[in-house]
Parts: sequence; structure tokens; C-alpha cells
Amino acid sequence: MNKRFTDPYTFEGRIPLKQAIPLGLQHVMAMFVGNLTPLIIVMGVCGMVGNDFEALRISLLQNAMIMAGVVTLIQLYAIGPVGGKVPVVMGTSSGFLGIMKSISTMMGGGVIGYGAILGVSVLGGLMEAVLGFFLKPLRHFFPPVVTGSVVMAIGLSLIGVGMGYYGGGTSSPDFGSSINLLLGTFVLIVIIVAKHFGSRFVSSASVLIGIIAGYALASVFSIVLPTTGVDANGAEYTYSWVVQWNKVASAGWIAVPKVLPVQPVFDIRAIVPMMIMYVVTAVETIGDISAVQIGGFGREASDKELSGGVICDGIGSSLAAVFGVLPNTSFSQNVGLVSMTKVVNRYAISAGAVFLILCGFCPKLGAVVNIMPQSVLGGAAIMMFASIIVGGISLITNHGVDSRITTIVAVSVGLGYGIGTNSAILAGLHPYLNLVFGESGIVPTAVIAILLNIVLPKEKKAE
Repeated sequence: MNKRFTDPYTFEGRIPLKQAIPLGLQHVMAMFVGNLTPLIIVMGVCGMVGNDFEALRISLLQNAMIMAGVVTLIQLYAIGPVGGKVPVVMGTSSGFLGIMKSISTMMGGGVIGYGAILGVSVLGGLMEAVLGFFLKPLRHFFPPVVTGSVVMAIGLSLIGVGMGYYGGGTSSPDFGSSINLLLGTFVLIVIIVAKHFGSRFVSSASVLIGIIAGYALASVFSIVLPTTGVDANGAEYTYSWVVQWNKVASAGWIAVPKVLPVQPVFDIRAIVPMMIMYVVTAVETIGDISAVQIGGFGREASDKELSGGVICDGIGSSLAAVFGVLPNTSFSQNVGLVSMTKVVNRYAISAGAVFLILCGFCPKLGAVVNIMPQSVLGGAAIMMFASIIVGGISLITNHGVDSRITTIVAVSVGLGYGIGTNSAILAGLHPYLNLVFGESGIVPTAVIAILLNIVLPKEKKAE
């Protein structure tokens, strides 16, 4: 056998291109919608809609794909201290949406509001990068019980998102329809069969196989079944499971990305809340890297991997803002994919990153992925997101469980994630605290776990 090639379950080395491409495409399928959705939401909040903003919207969306690919490559291969050399996929973060909505409202929306978001993203990214350089002395605050609890909270917070996909998208008029549930279930069954009854390669590519099978079934349904319905107000709409190939036909072949498509605006009022969120993002990235290392390699992440990963998070976010894109952070969806398939080869993951870059330069390629029904993605998402929870449990139990560990996990995940599921409980607090702690269960889980780990005395081991 040619020593040049390795298998997809090792990080270093190359694998044949015919293996790398499908394994990389799995990652693109898993994060494509999530990479573009935050940008679409924020542009809508800023009022950047309608024909006057059509060209700018397209430019920003293509830049989002390119930046996700570029920052992922930096994370995989590292440039000096920037990058953890870990099998993590980067993309546009949805964790900043609450803060960004507030900034847009404060600035009066429009291009000025969006520019203020970009300006503070540049500064916040640089601050997170500096934090990454000093992560080693802070490492003792993140033992396995803390990172494991955060990883569990990440997985739990994504389950609801996965179910939203499974039903066809929570905003869709036909959410939870029988066809959407059928497609999601079909994809899930195909993935299970491919993973446990297929060859080694088929098992490693099980998610892509399931998504392609679901895509094909949805395409057949789009031909043989009615594609439109009528909502409660009597308005006609297209079912969410319909594969709209006309959008691929209308997409362009070549598009050149623009630097500074929106001029950054620096406003002191937006800096403090955004800086807090960047600290939160650093904690989430530590959790993601910990999860991918325990799920893919069966070991804890090293100081160098965590530090480089957080630095890449920050620099990548600042770089993305220069191209008009929102902060780029590690994608938990893809952490779940690694935990499930055990494919950690960076050559395979970089094939997906290169495909993302090509999607940015060729809108027609991006459109092929973008028209995928959400219920098809949902079938894969449920299994991937649940795998993150299992990774968090493994991270905790690998070091033994005593009453102290049980208390830390129970209280931090129970109370922290509970706050995330019902953020209205924080309505009486300052708006900034509400935004930071109420957006998801990840932040309160991390804070509670860190505090309990410091306060509770360690149990003496029996002789």
C-alpha cells in the first residue's frame, strides 16, 4: 500500500480524493444552512431587504461561504499560533443574534446599524484572540467536569434546532407535516443502516449517503405530489419539502467577492455587550474543541489546541467582518458529525472547506446545497446533535464519577440549561445579563460549573 495515504480516522496525512470529497461534503451539508441563516436574520433586522439591497445581500452571502471555508482551513492547518490544528469546521455564529438585534435597534438599523455590528466584531475578535494567548494559565478553570458539562449543554441546546429541521423548519406553514416527518425519518434510517451495515467507507460517509437519499426522495415527491398548499389566511404557499431546482437555474456561475462591502462603524455603546459575547464564544469554542477531541480521538484537548482554536476564532471573526460577514466560530453541528462518524482526517475536512470557497465564487454550486429541504437535514441533525451529548458524558465519566462530580453536573446542566429553555425567568435582570445568560443554556452552565468546581472540596480517595 502507498504510504502516502492514510485512513480517514487519523488527523495527519492524505486520503484518496475519491474518499476525501464525499467525507468533506458531509460537513458542508451539515452546516450550510446554519452558516447563512444568521446573516439573513441580521440583514432583515437591519431593514436591508427589497430590491435596493438585493446585490448587497447576495455579495454578503457569498462572502459568508468563502470566509467559512478560509477560516476552517486556518483552524485545520494553523498559521503560527492562529489555529488549533483540530478537526473543527468554522462558520457564521448564531450566538450573537440577540446582541446584534439590540445594536441594530440602538443605531437605527439600516446600513449604519449593520456597519456598527461589523465594527464591534473587528474589535471583539481581536480581544478574543488576545484571550486565547492567555488561555493556558486559565486552563485549570476548565477540568473535564466543566468542559463536559458545557459540551452536554451545547448538545442539548442543539436538539431543539434539530427537531426544527426535522419538521421542515419552525417558520414553515407545513411544519410537522407527514411528508416532512417521513423525509426526516427516512434519512435517519438510511444513516443508521449505512453506519452499522455498510463497509468501512460507507459507514464513515453515512451522513452524506442519508442526505443524498433524502434529497432524491424529496425530488421525487416534488414531481409526483402537489407542491403548494393554503394557509389559515387563505394564502397559497410552497411546501417546505419541495426541491426548487429553478433557483439553481437562475443562480449565476461566477461571482467575485468584495472587500468592505459595508463600511464598519465604531460606536462605543456597542462595544461592552459585544465583548461579553466574545468571552462567551471563547467558552463555547473550548467546549467544541474538547468535544471533538474526546469524540474523535478519545482524549482531552491540549493547551496548545485550545489556545490556537480560540485565537483562530477571534482572528477569523475579525477577518470575516472585513468582508462584511458576521463573527465566525466553531460549528457544534460538525462536532456532532465527527463524534458520530469518527472521521477526523483534516484532508477530508479541508475538501469540504474548499467546496465552501467554491460555492462563494460559484453561486450555482451554493444554490444546489441551499435548496435542500430542512427536513432532510433534520434526519441527520438529530443523530449528530445527540452524539455531542454522548461526548460530554464520556468526557466526564472517563475520569470517574463521585458525589462532587455528580453535584456539579446536575446543578450546572439542570439549572444552566433550564435557564436556556425558559429565558423569560431572567426578565427582571439587566438587559445585558438577560442577553448573555438567556440566549442559550451554554453560558449559565459554564459559569455555574466553574464556580461549583472552585467552591466544592474534592473528595479524598479511599485507601
